Amino acid sequence: MSKSTFDSVEMSLEANIPATELKEVKRILYGKELRKLVLPQSALVAALERDFDLHGYVFEAEPEQIRAARTVRVGLIQNKIVLPTDAPVLEQITALHKRVGEMVDVAAACGVNIVCFQEAWTMPFAFCTRERAPWTEFAESAEGGFTTRFCKELAKKYNMVVVSPILERDELHGGTLWNTAVVVSNTGNVLGKSRKNHIPRVGDFNESSYYMEGNTRHRVFNTQYGKIGVNICYGRHHPLNWLMYSMNGAEIIFNPSATVGELSEPMWPIEARNAAIANHCFTCAINRVGTEYFKNEFTSGDGKKAHHEFGHFYGSSYVAAPDGTRSPGLSRIRDGLLVAELDLNLNRQVADKWNFKMTGRYDMYADEITKAIQHDFKPNIVKE
Repeated sequence: MSKSTFDSVEMSLEANIPATELKEVKRILYGKELRKLVLPQSALVAALERDFDLHGYVFEAEPEQIRAARTVRVGLIQNKIVLPTDAPVLEQITALHKRVGEMVDVAAACGVNIVCFQEAWTMPFAFCTRERAPWTEFAESAEGGFTTRFCKELAKKYNMVVVSPILERDELHGGTLWNTAVVVSNTGNVLGKSRKNHIPRVGDFNESSYYMEGNTRHRVFNTQYGKIGVNICYGRHHPLNWLMYSMNGAEIIFNPSATVGELSEPMWPIEARNAAIANHCFTCAINRVGTEYFKNEFTSGDGKKAHHEFGHFYGSSYVAAPDGTRSPGLSRIRDGLLVAELDLNLNRQVADKWNFKMTGRYDMYADEITKAIQHDFKPNIVKE
């Protein structure tokens, strides 16, 4: 079975592990068993008709005497591109608006309060090609572009916060390009934007040909449904990046991504989950699906022959909780919507139990990091 036809680890477990062992296997892999979210029949039918997977799970906290439950529903959308990569730019964008809009309709029917799309969701992930045209034509204004106007309509229609990662063109600063997540409030207004902090320079993923590290640092958005951060793609490999969103108060950190199996799949189930544990918050990992073919060949700087595609985007989007629990992932090969109901009280409950924030030696780390980045740094090594 090829990497691009293997559906999911979860389906393989269900098919091949004896029922008597399956529950214990899942407990070890995913933490405590999550209750499945009861989704409307109309939503299930719509997902079937529109050909995408739909799953829902509940992350519960213990009842408290003083605080009421703080429940919020998040929706994670993963999808393939719709048209060939050489179709006219505006047609590609419009087709993706239509496809993702259909999925947001279903998310709304499921009671989703915050929806997040995958990295650069309005375009092929063409940064591997190192070509400028036509890919830079997909760039839009974060504040008033075609896609942001589309998201504002969705947000207002459904009283839903929309996190929309796009290729941004910053006209105020000479048309500079950024990899940016636009956060649209449930009121329909642009709440703000968060730019990608870390840019990969790994083979095909040498994205500095298009944009450089962002300058918005670790913004956290105080929405009606909770405080959220957006850690775009490669930033998930940097533990301090997650930490700083948490330090700024994030209760949920979204990680919209575009990554292929050969490069990162063994890391994928671990990193966002580790971040949820270490930072006493929920994390939502989103990855696109499919294999994207480009007309012109390109090389990866790895000695291999030129090629037209650079691997299979393996989806597998999931949600992780601060207690180490995580949802099963969506399919590796199909479009999907994952709905998760989170009780944000779990963040403080876990923090009170494990005390990672309280026991962190941040003053010591800050002092040592400050020294470590100096040109005359001397490592703290004891020798005989």
